[in-house]
Amino acid sequence: MNLKPSPFAPSQFPDLPAVKGVQAATASRGFYAGRGLERDDVFLFAFPEGTSCAGVFTRSSTASADVLWCREALEAGHGAARGLVVNSGNSNAFTGPKGSEKNDHTLAAMVQALSSPKEQCFLAATGVIGEPLPDPNYVGSIVPDMAARLAAPDWLACAKAFMTTDTYPKGGAESCEIDGMPVQLAGIAKGSGMIAPNMATMLAYIFTDAAIASPVLDQVLREAVNNSFNAITVDSDTSTSDTVMVFATGASGAPMITDRTDERLIPFIAALSDLCLNLALQIVKDGEGASKFVTIRVEGASHRDVARQLASDVANSPLVKTALAAGDANWGRVIMALGKSGLPLDQTDLTVWFGDVLVAERGGRAESYDEAAASAVCAQPEIEIRIRVGVGAGYATIYTCDLTHAYVDINGAYRT
Repeated sequence: MNLKPSPFAPSQFPDLPAVKGVQAATASRGFYAGRGLERDDVFLFAFPEGTSCAGVFTRSSTASADVLWCREALEAGHGAARGLVVNSGNSNAFTGPKGSEKNDHTLAAMVQALSSPKEQCFLAATGVIGEPLPDPNYVGSIVPDMAARLAAPDWLACAKAFMTTDTYPKGGAESCEIDGMPVQLAGIAKGSGMIAPNMATMLAYIFTDAAIASPVLDQVLREAVNNSFNAITVDSDTSTSDTVMVFATGASGAPMITDRTDERLIPFIAALSDLCLNLALQIVKDGEGASKFVTIRVEGASHRDVARQLASDVANSPLVKTALAAGDANWGRVIMALGKSGLPLDQTDLTVWFGDVLVAERGGRAESYDEAAASAVCAQPEIEIRIRVGVGAGYATIYTCDLTHAYVDINGAYRT
């Protein structure tokens, strides 16, 4: 499948820092060989003893075998981590007993290669759903080779290895200080389609040399995810494999943080939140076939959850998204999307702006409405739609993209 690069693709991959204690290697297992592609499609990360981790996973009822294992391992291993293996090309979802067998073989290889307890090894897979691998050791067989080549991560190679319909590799970095000690954070993500805010709907991994206990890491990760990966949508579809994990090696020399209320954690929380939002927005900007990046802001709602639901309904509307793709300032479709939510709304309280252009207020079209000005906003590559629904304190922001013919072309050819 030849994919046209996103118009938002950066000119180059960012320069990510070394994160103390983190090693990685990539390899090609041939997941894409049948399509005539020679590329790396698996990566291995290894961490020193004492590394803590946390994860947030899909809410899908048909979650992959890898997601099920990660949930189990986090509980059984109390948030300790030694290794991570991720492959693209096959999601290992809805593969029944064969999916578990694949995991068993991969985990056995990791245990031996990393001298690690099984419950400290984590897995993920992304790609086609429902296709069992031809050999349960298909991924496990390549783990020893990668383990023998572990070194400081080649972040670009790792980011490329788990791409599927992505048109560019996604990475980001932040730094902060904890009690005067410098701490690094580096992250990579993949995602382009099957993206909706129902946890994270993609794969993202963040690595830091901070020393943070797993329960605290879990709390701050969930907070960061809520305003980033949980605030994006491309097509309203929640994946079976969604995963966001953070691994903290503790190798920076900064003191161990064991309490969420510890004020020394504040700079790290800010850095983690910024990194999560950076990676999440890169995913939206690489939405399958996307030509425009769209921000939906809702304010004045009775509660934050109400604002989030309304913003999501607008962001997920195919009619809103196709209008924006064509540069059509069809604000009536925004009104439609708000109404279909089923939430109680007073039409006379609704106010809608396209950019700085007031388009609707007090139950009808704004008296100052200017079609040419609204259309000019919708012709831009980045569009903001702001909606006020009342006088409450609830507000939310959802990030999305338009819906073009290319989305149909990409997904119609996904398995060919």
